[in-house]
Amino acid sequence: MRQLLVDVWKGDWGLASVDLDCLQVLAYLKFNAVDFHINNANNPFFTPEGKFPVLRTKGQALTKFEDIVAYMEEKNISSDYGLTKKQAAETQAYSVLLREKLFPALQFLWWVDANNEKGLTTPWYSKVLPYPFNFYYPGKYKRNAEIMIASLYENIDDEKDIKDKVIGEAEKCLTTLSVRLGTNDFMFGSHPTQIDAMLYAYLAPLLKAPLCSTSLQNHLKACTNLNKFVSRISQRYFSQEHHEYEKKIKNEMKNKNDQIEDDPDIIRNQILAIFFSIVTMVAYALHTGLIKRAT
Repeated sequence: MRQLLVDVWKGDWGLASVDLDCLQVLAYLKFNAVDFHINNANNPFFTPEGKFPVLRTKGQALTKFEDIVAYMEEKNISSDYGLTKKQAAETQAYSVLLREKLFPALQFLWWVDANNEKGLTTPWYSKVLPYPFNFYYPGKYKRNAEIMIASLYENIDDEKDIKDKVIGEAEKCLTTLSVRLGTNDFMFGSHPTQIDAMLYAYLAPLLKAPLCSTSLQNHLKACTNLNKFVSRISQRYFSQEHHEYEKKIKNEMKNKNDQIEDDPDIIRNQILAIFFSIVTMVAYALHTGLIKRAT
């Protein structure tokens, strides 16, 4: 099969793409060792359905995950060959669970939560989108997310109650997935399948994005086997993006440490901060009687 072209939103934070749908397709193609080229198009305006991903083949442009999976199966390519009927049914069940319980939470965190929307999501998309589309798409995505959340929780008026509900359901979903994965490398053992591509696409951006509101992210980080699952796939199948990001982080830390060592004002301020912290703690201990003055 000739090399395929996949148009996607660009990657960041060590991921091949920051977008769930794009990452799902990329992971599935990687699992099946398909030869393809990633095109960071970053402008959905000219795509067939106004969104990414788009898998381009000779005379075709496929945008839906299930259509891409079907196309691969026509070519006798599928990571799900060998699954039992029970496992195939389980794949469908977990796919529904992710879409109904985790997807709304991700949309809420990305576009409805004001801290994340203003501090991360809108600035990120505004930066990568070309002018004038950078003024249109972030607002569109925000409105779509707000409409979806409002329709799902139309009987709840208080915004805090909606947040508690959507995040609570997502936390339960993550716990269920963590229990199901257990100590396995992948959902059905030692080899990744379609459900692993889905799971990776949902979890990786949530785990890696520098979110401002982090309650759900912290819950995911507490599920250590899900963390290892994401890292395992990133290292095995997206090693270039993973290693480049790790190298970038190390260089940033080194530059920061070098700056501290070279700047006497920073060192002095750190010493003063430690000194005043000690003085404050001692004064508090004396005031409360934890330390008795010598008489």
